[in-house]
Amino acid sequence: MRLAAPKLQRSEGGSAKAGWRHTRPFRVLAMTYVYILKSIENPGRYYAGLTTDLRARIEMHNAGRVPFTSKYAPWKVKTYIAFSDEKQAVAFERYLKSPSGRAFAKKRL
Repeated sequence: MRLAAPKLQRSEGGSAKAGWRHTRPFRVLAMTYVYILKSIENPGRYYAGLTTDLRARIEMHNAGRVPFTSKYAPWKVKTYIAFSDEKQAVAFERYLKSPSGRAFAKKRL
């Protein structure tokens, strides 16, 4: 996604607050997060996932609303990485779930 630079327009008036203002709002860049969770109760258990709302997703894991992770709750975030490109995030999550990706995460993350 390309973000265009905001258009600026000179404000009118002779006050000290007169200056440049934006004529259109900034667009918020949506981030996609790849995260690794570590089980608090079972220290050897890890889970890698993908989301656009990290806090809400962690709450879902800890509330038991994710079938795969519910039996190992509660969870804490070990690592998360923000991607501006969703395709890269999906590819990295897929890599983390592979045998070499798990070894990488264990050693480096």
